[in-house]
Amino acid sequence: MGTTTTETVHSRTLRLTEPHVVLEQDIHRSVPEGYVVVEPTLASICHADLRYFGGTRKPEVLAKKLPMALLHEGIGRIVGGESRRLAYSQKVVIVPYMAGKLLQDPGPAHSCPACRGEIADNYCSHSKFLGSGTDGIAQSRLVIPEQCAIPIPASIPDDIAVLTELCSVSYRALRPVAGLLSQARIAVFGDGPVGYLTAAMLHHAFGVGSDRLTVFGAIREKLDQFTFARTEMVQQYDFQSGDKVDIVVECTGGNFSESAINQGIDLLAAGGHLIAMGVSEDKVPINTRDVLEKGLTLYGSSRSSIPDFEEVLRVMEQKDCQDTLKLLIPDSFTVVAKAEDFVGAMESALAHKGWKKTYLDFHW
Repeated sequence: MGTTTTETVHSRTLRLTEPHVVLEQDIHRSVPEGYVVVEPTLASICHADLRYFGGTRKPEVLAKKLPMALLHEGIGRIVGGESRRLAYSQKVVIVPYMAGKLLQDPGPAHSCPACRGEIADNYCSHSKFLGSGTDGIAQSRLVIPEQCAIPIPASIPDDIAVLTELCSVSYRALRPVAGLLSQARIAVFGDGPVGYLTAAMLHHAFGVGSDRLTVFGAIREKLDQFTFARTEMVQQYDFQSGDKVDIVVECTGGNFSESAINQGIDLLAAGGHLIAMGVSEDKVPINTRDVLEKGLTLYGSSRSSIPDFEEVLRVMEQKDCQDTLKLLIPDSFTVVAKAEDFVGAMESALAHKGWKKTYLDFHW
């Protein structure tokens, strides 16, 4: 796979060259056999994009990864490539995680444990991820493996489908404990979009009701949106004496990771599971004594793969799930036709980190 070129396309690529600076570059991209060409139509901005754009990643990371087109949450339409499965102009969700086995044909001596099926496929050491080391969705012609373009069911509106990637990350993080979710008591830390979508997946994909699902946050107005769960303010809750839970999902990241993880450790019952999803640039100290004494299992998850997208799209076909997700959709979308539009959208998102997502409506 990937050795025979079927065509070449010109892609208007909006590349971040240094923090706050985006230049449009016309890049010729070959289309290998087994790949398709997608024209991105609608995308949303992630905090990871803002860390690159705002220059809060470490200098050595920026030096290694830039120049690079940002964005990994989005949808588009098929405009090229040879596919028997996907029709021209068909709407698709873009899977940003491309495992090594989709990019090449590694021999046994060169394949990683994920390629050999020994560990989960979202930990492949040969993988590429759009907008993180390779050009992302902010371009007019995106060339990706055919399997990474998943048809959007007709019952799912575009503005809901854009949330598939974020939902799939939450879904993937929950898969290792799926067998426990029918009875487990669960706490989610984080009242932002990641916390909201994680709680939404627990509710709509795994059937966890408010009697077993509690969301902890710091802003009451945000917590009030979690109508399908119990909510608690972290500033007022007694984590030492409160009711114990079986699973904690940390969705805060940044400076709040330390307090959320350690409050989660306090809250967990013996033998419980702590799932870390929040990204922090700095090392986070945790209460290892109680991890040991309680026999807790701690693991991290930040990326999903193709099967997670397929499962999430099935869940998204439910009307009640769409109603839940609608609360994250912005009142208006930002039209992006040139680099200046993209910079303006990123600067605005950086300056006004609201609860709702920022959507970019591409006009190529």
